[in-house]
Amino acid sequence: MIWQRLAAKFLISAAVLGGIAAVTVWRAQSREAAIMAEFPPEGQFLSVNGAQVHVYVTGSGPDLILIHGASGNARDMTQALAADLSKAFRVIAFDRPGLGWSDPIPDPSLRGQALHLSAAAQALNVKAPIIVGQSYGGSVALAWALYAPVKPRALVLISAPSLPWPGPLDIFYRLTANPIGAALIPPLATAFTPDSYLQTTIAGIFAPDPVPPGYARTIAAALTLRRSALRANFAQVNSLRAEIVAQEPLYLQLTLPIEMIHGTADTIVPIHIHSEPFAARLPNAHLTVIAGAGHMPHYSHRAETLAAIARADQRATLHPAPQSP
Repeated sequence: MIWQRLAAKFLISAAVLGGIAAVTVWRAQSREAAIMAEFPPEGQFLSVNGAQVHVYVTGSGPDLILIHGASGNARDMTQALAADLSKAFRVIAFDRPGLGWSDPIPDPSLRGQALHLSAAAQALNVKAPIIVGQSYGGSVALAWALYAPVKPRALVLISAPSLPWPGPLDIFYRLTANPIGAALIPPLATAFTPDSYLQTTIAGIFAPDPVPPGYARTIAAALTLRRSALRANFAQVNSLRAEIVAQEPLYLQLTLPIEMIHGTADTIVPIHIHSEPFAARLPNAHLTVIAGAGHMPHYSHRAETLAAIARADQRATLHPAPQSP
Protein backbone atom coordinates (compact mmCIF):
# COMPACT_ATOMS: atom_id res chain seq x y z
CA MET A 1 0.00 0.00 0.00
CA ILE A 2 2.83 2.44 0.89
CA TRP A 3 4.58 1.78 -2.40
CA GLN A 4 1.33 2.32 -4.29
CA ARG A 5 0.82 5.69 -2.58
CA LEU A 6 4.41 6.73 -3.33
CA ALA A 7 4.01 5.68 -6.95
CA ALA A 8 0.76 7.64 -7.21
CA LYS A 9 2.42 10.77 -5.75
CA PHE A 10 5.33 10.36 -8.13
CA LEU A 11 3.03 10.06 -11.12
CA ILE A 12 1.02 13.11 -10.03
CA SER A 13 4.20 15.14 -9.51
CA ALA A 14 5.55 14.04 -12.87
CA ALA A 15 2.29 14.98 -14.56
CA VAL A 16 2.30 18.42 -12.91
CA LEU A 17 5.93 19.05 -13.86
CA GLY A 18 5.29 17.81 -17.39
CA GLY A 19 2.32 20.13 -17.67
CA ILE A 20 4.37 23.10 -16.45
CA ALA A 21 7.13 22.25 -18.94
CA ALA A 22 4.63 21.98 -21.79
CA VAL A 23 3.03 25.32 -20.90
CA THR A 24 6.48 26.93 -20.63
CA VAL A 25 7.53 25.68 -24.06
CA TRP A 26 4.22 26.76 -25.62
CA ARG A 27 4.41 30.24 -24.09
CA ALA A 28 8.06 30.62 -25.10
CA GLN A 29 7.37 29.59 -28.70
CA SER A 30 4.34 31.87 -28.94
CA ARG A 31 6.21 34.83 -27.51
CA GLU A 32 9.21 34.30 -29.77
CA ALA A 33 6.97 34.16 -32.84
CA ALA A 34 5.31 37.44 -31.85
CA ILE A 35 8.64 39.15 -31.16
CA MET A 36 10.15 38.06 -34.47
CA ALA A 37 7.08 39.21 -36.39
CA GLU A 38 7.13 42.59 -34.64
CA PHE A 39 10.86 43.23 -35.13
CA PRO A 40 11.98 41.83 -38.51
CA PRO A 41 15.56 42.31 -39.74
CA GLU A 42 16.37 45.77 -41.07
CA GLY A 43 19.58 44.98 -42.91
CA GLN A 44 21.10 42.30 -45.09
CA PHE A 45 22.50 38.84 -44.41
CA LEU A 46 25.99 37.54 -45.08
CA SER A 47 27.01 33.90 -44.82
CA VAL A 48 30.25 33.28 -42.92
CA ASN A 49 31.31 29.65 -42.52
CA GLY A 50 27.70 28.55 -42.82
CA ALA A 51 26.36 31.00 -40.22
CA GLN A 52 24.31 34.03 -41.15
CA VAL A 53 25.45 37.47 -40.02
CA HIS A 54 22.93 40.28 -39.98
CA VAL A 55 24.43 43.64 -40.92
CA TYR A 56 23.01 47.11 -41.46
CA VAL A 57 24.93 49.38 -43.86
CA THR A 58 24.31 53.06 -44.50
CA GLY A 59 26.20 56.12 -45.74
CA SER A 60 29.37 56.39 -47.78
CA GLY A 61 32.98 57.25 -47.12
CA PRO A 62 35.67 55.59 -44.99
CA ASP A 63 34.52 52.44 -43.23
CA LEU A 64 33.25 52.63 -39.65
CA ILE A 65 32.00 49.57 -37.78
CA LEU A 66 29.56 49.65 -34.85
CA ILE A 67 29.54 46.76 -32.34
CA HIS A 68 26.78 46.61 -29.73
CA GLY A 69 26.95 45.43 -26.14
CA ALA A 70 25.49 42.51 -24.19
CA SER A 71 21.77 41.75 -24.36
CA GLY A 72 21.47 43.94 -27.44
CA ASN A 73 21.56 44.13 -31.20
CA ALA A 74 22.79 46.52 -33.88
CA ARG A 75 19.79 48.83 -33.51
CA ASP A 76 21.12 50.07 -30.18
CA MET A 77 24.09 51.56 -32.01
CA THR A 78 22.41 52.62 -35.24
CA GLN A 79 19.58 54.45 -33.52
CA ALA A 80 22.04 56.44 -31.44
CA LEU A 81 24.75 57.21 -33.97
CA ALA A 82 24.13 56.13 -37.57
CA ALA A 83 22.23 59.20 -38.77
CA ASP A 84 25.11 61.49 -37.84
CA LEU A 85 27.96 59.16 -38.75
CA SER A 86 26.56 58.23 -42.17
CA LYS A 87 27.21 61.80 -43.35
CA ALA A 88 30.96 61.12 -43.28
CA PHE A 89 31.38 57.32 -43.17
CA ARG A 90 30.10 54.06 -44.58
CA VAL A 91 28.55 52.83 -41.34
CA ILE A 92 28.43 49.06 -40.84
CA ALA A 93 26.55 47.75 -37.81
CA PHE A 94 26.64 44.04 -37.01
CA ASP A 95 24.38 41.92 -34.85
CA ARG A 96 26.93 40.00 -32.83
CA PRO A 97 26.79 36.18 -33.10
CA GLY A 98 23.73 34.68 -31.45
CA LEU A 99 22.07 38.06 -30.90
CA GLY A 100 19.69 40.13 -32.99
CA TRP A 101 19.27 38.25 -36.25
CA SER A 102 22.77 36.73 -36.41
CA ASP A 103 23.28 33.00 -35.94
CA PRO A 104 25.33 31.65 -33.02
CA ILE A 105 28.80 30.33 -33.82
CA PRO A 106 30.86 27.41 -32.47
CA ASP A 107 33.43 29.73 -30.85
CA PRO A 108 31.57 32.62 -29.19
CA SER A 109 34.64 33.95 -27.36
CA LEU A 110 35.82 37.52 -27.87
CA ARG A 111 38.42 36.24 -30.32
CA GLY A 112 35.92 33.97 -32.08
CA GLN A 113 33.42 36.80 -32.49
CA ALA A 114 36.11 39.20 -33.70
CA LEU A 115 37.33 36.75 -36.35
CA HIS A 116 33.77 35.95 -37.42
CA LEU A 117 32.76 39.60 -37.80
CA SER A 118 36.06 40.40 -39.49
CA ALA A 119 35.26 37.74 -42.11
CA ALA A 120 31.87 39.38 -42.61
CA ALA A 121 33.62 42.73 -42.99
CA GLN A 122 35.91 41.24 -45.63
CA ALA A 123 32.81 40.13 -47.56
CA LEU A 124 31.79 43.81 -47.60
CA ASN A 125 35.27 44.80 -48.82
CA VAL A 126 35.95 46.75 -45.63
CA LYS A 127 39.35 48.42 -45.48
CA ALA A 128 41.06 49.80 -42.35
CA PRO A 129 37.87 50.64 -40.46
CA ILE A 130 37.35 52.67 -37.35
CA ILE A 131 35.68 50.28 -34.91
CA VAL A 132 33.29 51.69 -32.32
CA GLY A 133 32.31 49.24 -29.57
CA GLN A 134 29.97 49.86 -26.65
CA SER A 135 30.22 47.87 -23.40
CA TYR A 136 30.81 44.17 -24.31
CA GLY A 137 31.17 45.37 -27.91
CA GLY A 138 34.23 47.33 -26.84
CA SER A 139 35.81 44.12 -25.56
CA VAL A 140 35.13 42.56 -28.97
CA ALA A 141 36.68 45.63 -30.64
CA LEU A 142 39.87 45.13 -28.60
CA ALA A 143 39.95 41.45 -29.62
CA TRP A 144 39.41 42.49 -33.25
CA ALA A 145 42.44 44.79 -33.11
CA LEU A 146 44.52 42.03 -31.52
CA TYR A 147 43.52 39.01 -33.60
CA ALA A 148 41.59 39.81 -36.78
CA PRO A 149 43.16 40.14 -40.25
CA VAL A 150 41.10 43.25 -41.15
CA LYS A 151 43.10 45.68 -39.04
CA PRO A 152 41.29 48.76 -37.72
CA ARG A 153 42.91 52.15 -38.04
CA ALA A 154 41.39 53.33 -34.76
CA LEU A 155 39.21 52.13 -31.91
CA VAL A 156 36.52 53.99 -30.01
CA LEU A 157 35.57 52.23 -26.78
CA ILE A 158 32.36 53.36 -25.07
CA SER A 159 31.90 52.20 -21.45
CA ALA A 160 33.89 49.09 -22.35
CA PRO A 161 35.16 46.29 -20.09
CA SER A 162 38.89 46.18 -20.77
CA LEU A 163 40.47 44.77 -17.60
CA PRO A 164 39.61 42.01 -15.08
CA TRP A 165 37.24 43.03 -12.30
CA PRO A 166 36.82 41.83 -8.70
CA GLY A 167 33.68 40.11 -7.49
CA PRO A 168 31.01 37.97 -9.20
CA LEU A 169 28.51 38.77 -11.91
CA ASP A 170 24.87 39.31 -10.96
CA ILE A 171 22.64 36.42 -9.92
CA PHE A 172 21.14 35.57 -13.32
CA TYR A 173 24.56 35.12 -14.89
CA ARG A 174 25.77 33.03 -11.95
CA LEU A 175 22.72 30.78 -12.16
CA THR A 176 23.28 30.15 -15.87
CA ALA A 177 26.96 29.36 -15.45
CA ASN A 178 26.10 25.68 -14.81
CA PRO A 179 24.42 23.26 -17.24
CA ILE A 180 21.19 22.97 -15.23
CA GLY A 181 20.65 26.70 -14.96
CA ALA A 182 21.66 27.21 -18.59
CA ALA A 183 19.00 24.70 -19.64
CA LEU A 184 16.16 25.82 -17.36
CA ILE A 185 16.37 29.60 -17.11
CA PRO A 186 16.16 30.68 -20.80
CA PRO A 187 12.78 29.03 -21.54
CA LEU A 188 11.35 30.26 -18.23
CA ALA A 189 12.61 33.79 -18.90
CA THR A 190 11.24 33.78 -22.44
CA ALA A 191 7.85 32.51 -21.34
CA PHE A 192 7.25 34.53 -18.20
CA THR A 193 9.41 37.69 -18.07
CA PRO A 194 6.97 40.63 -17.96
CA ASP A 195 7.51 43.72 -20.09
CA SER A 196 7.74 45.73 -16.87
CA TYR A 197 10.88 43.82 -15.88
CA LEU A 198 12.46 44.63 -19.23
CA GLN A 199 11.71 48.33 -18.70
CA THR A 200 13.13 48.22 -15.17
CA THR A 201 16.30 46.53 -16.40
CA ILE A 202 16.79 49.15 -19.11
CA ALA A 203 16.30 51.94 -16.58
CA GLY A 204 19.01 50.40 -14.41
CA ILE A 205 21.41 50.23 -17.35
CA PHE A 206 20.88 53.91 -18.19
CA ALA A 207 20.88 55.17 -14.58
CA PRO A 208 21.37 57.87 -13.49
CA ASP A 209 20.57 59.13 -16.99
CA PRO A 210 16.98 58.96 -18.27
CA VAL A 211 15.90 56.33 -20.78
CA PRO A 212 15.03 57.91 -24.16
CA PRO A 213 11.29 57.76 -24.88
CA GLY A 214 10.34 54.56 -26.68
CA TYR A 215 13.86 53.16 -26.39
CA ALA A 216 12.89 49.50 -25.82
CA ARG A 217 10.71 49.39 -28.91
CA THR A 218 13.07 51.47 -31.03
CA ILE A 219 16.00 49.13 -30.47
CA ALA A 220 13.85 45.95 -30.50
CA ALA A 221 14.99 45.03 -26.99
CA ALA A 222 12.52 42.14 -26.90
CA LEU A 223 14.69 40.22 -29.40
CA THR A 224 16.93 39.43 -26.44
CA LEU A 225 14.10 37.50 -24.75
CA ARG A 226 14.26 34.67 -27.28
CA ARG A 227 15.70 31.46 -25.84
CA SER A 228 18.59 31.30 -28.30
CA ALA A 229 19.57 34.91 -27.63
CA LEU A 230 19.41 34.42 -23.87
CA ARG A 231 21.62 31.34 -24.09
CA ALA A 232 24.13 33.15 -26.29
CA ASN A 233 24.22 36.22 -24.07
CA PHE A 234 24.56 34.26 -20.81
CA ALA A 235 27.41 32.18 -22.23
CA GLN A 236 29.26 35.20 -23.63
CA VAL A 237 29.05 37.27 -20.45
CA ASN A 238 29.89 34.35 -18.16
CA SER A 239 33.15 33.75 -20.04
CA LEU A 240 34.06 37.44 -20.48
CA ARG A 241 36.31 37.89 -17.46
CA ALA A 242 38.51 34.89 -18.27
CA GLU A 243 38.82 36.05 -21.87
CA ILE A 244 39.83 39.55 -20.79
CA VAL A 245 42.44 38.02 -18.46
CA ALA A 246 43.83 36.16 -21.48
CA GLN A 247 43.99 39.18 -23.80
CA GLU A 248 45.12 41.78 -21.24
CA PRO A 249 48.86 40.98 -21.59
CA LEU A 250 48.60 41.69 -25.35
CA TYR A 251 47.31 45.26 -25.06
CA LEU A 252 50.78 46.78 -25.28
CA GLN A 253 50.92 45.48 -28.86
CA LEU A 254 48.21 47.97 -29.80
CA THR A 255 49.72 51.10 -31.32
CA LEU A 256 46.67 52.40 -33.16
CA PRO A 257 44.75 55.46 -31.88
CA ILE A 258 42.29 54.52 -29.15
CA GLU A 259 39.58 56.89 -27.95
CA MET A 260 37.68 55.97 -24.81
CA ILE A 261 34.54 57.56 -23.41
CA HIS A 262 33.22 56.63 -19.98
CA GLY A 263 30.88 58.04 -17.35
CA THR A 264 31.85 58.35 -13.70
CA ALA A 265 28.44 57.07 -12.55
CA ASP A 266 28.60 53.86 -14.61
CA THR A 267 27.85 51.01 -12.20
CA ILE A 268 27.72 48.34 -14.93
CA VAL A 269 31.34 48.81 -16.05
CA PRO A 270 33.01 51.06 -13.44
CA ILE A 271 35.43 53.55 -14.94
CA HIS A 272 38.01 53.18 -12.13
CA ILE A 273 38.35 49.43 -12.84
CA HIS A 274 38.44 49.63 -16.63
CA SER A 275 38.99 52.77 -18.70
CA GLU A 276 41.06 54.80 -16.24
CA PRO A 277 43.78 52.17 -15.64
CA PHE A 278 43.67 51.09 -19.30
CA ALA A 279 44.27 54.66 -20.51
CA ALA A 280 47.09 55.04 -17.98
CA ARG A 281 48.89 52.02 -19.47
CA LEU A 282 48.73 52.92 -23.17
CA PRO A 283 50.08 56.26 -24.39
CA ASN A 284 47.94 55.96 -27.53
CA ALA A 285 44.72 55.71 -25.47
CA HIS A 286 42.84 58.96 -24.80
CA LEU A 287 40.04 58.90 -22.24
CA THR A 288 37.10 61.30 -22.18
CA VAL A 289 35.59 61.26 -18.69
CA ILE A 290 31.95 62.35 -18.41
CA ALA A 291 31.10 63.40 -14.88
CA GLY A 292 27.86 61.90 -13.59
CA ALA A 293 27.11 59.88 -16.74
CA GLY A 294 25.94 56.27 -16.67
CA HIS A 295 26.59 53.31 -18.94
CA MET A 296 25.01 54.66 -22.13
CA PRO A 297 26.79 57.89 -23.12
CA HIS A 298 26.16 57.23 -26.81
CA TYR A 299 22.59 58.26 -25.94
CA SER A 300 22.93 60.51 -22.90
CA HIS A 301 26.01 62.37 -24.22
CA ARG A 302 25.83 61.88 -27.96
CA ALA A 303 27.79 65.02 -28.81
CA GLU A 304 30.77 63.89 -26.72
CA THR A 305 30.59 60.42 -28.28
CA LEU A 306 30.54 61.80 -31.82
CA ALA A 307 33.44 64.10 -30.93
CA ALA A 308 35.48 61.10 -29.72
CA ILE A 309 34.79 59.31 -33.02
CA ALA A 310 35.80 62.38 -35.03
CA ARG A 311 38.98 62.65 -32.94
CA ALA A 312 39.81 59.00 -33.60
CA ASP A 313 39.37 59.60 -37.32
CA GLN A 314 41.62 62.65 -37.22
CA ARG A 315 44.30 60.93 -35.16
CA ALA A 316 44.29 57.90 -37.47
CA THR A 317 44.67 60.17 -40.50
CA LEU A 318 47.51 62.20 -39.03
CA HIS A 319 49.38 59.34 -37.35
CA PRO A 320 48.42 56.00 -38.90
CA ALA A 321 49.44 52.94 -36.94
CA PRO A 322 51.68 50.38 -38.67
CA GLN A 323 49.61 47.67 -40.34
CA SER A 324 50.41 43.98 -40.10
CA PRO A 325 51.33 42.37 -43.43
